[in-house]
Amino acid sequence: MERDPNCVFCKILDGEIPSAKIYEDEKVLSFLDIAPFNYGHTLIIPKYHAHGISDLPEEYRNAVFAAAAKLAPAVMHATGAAGFNLLMNNGETAGQTVPHAHLHIIPRFADDKVLLGASQKQYQGTELAEMQAKIQAKIAAREA
Repeated sequence: MERDPNCVFCKILDGEIPSAKIYEDEKVLSFLDIAPFNYGHTLIIPKYHAHGISDLPEEYRNAVFAAAAKLAPAVMHATGAAGFNLLMNNGETAGQTVPHAHLHIIPRFADDKVLLGASQKQYQGTELAEMQAKIQAKIAAREA
């Protein structure tokens, strides 16, 4: 599968950089964002390096959104969120900071005051691993 050796997400795909993996199949990898808008903020990346959705082959585009349909309810239930945003920034001016297509699942809560582009939270201690396990448990329960 196509990779860019300078891309942080390709390095995650190749195991060079660790991640709190939530889900993986032959076309996508999903993991917790390390600078989340809300805890449980999850990224879905295709296992094909493309800068944005319009550069992504259809089979990978479909796989990203099929994964979102599966993962978003698990994220929502694991976090107790009342809803979620799906966000895909395409291009630097749209806020894309990693030039590898990726979809955000952002759990939302009443009065969470999340403004896209606002300051973000940081996991402390074991919170990242705990959130990872909670979401993975919800995914496993839905697949059973």
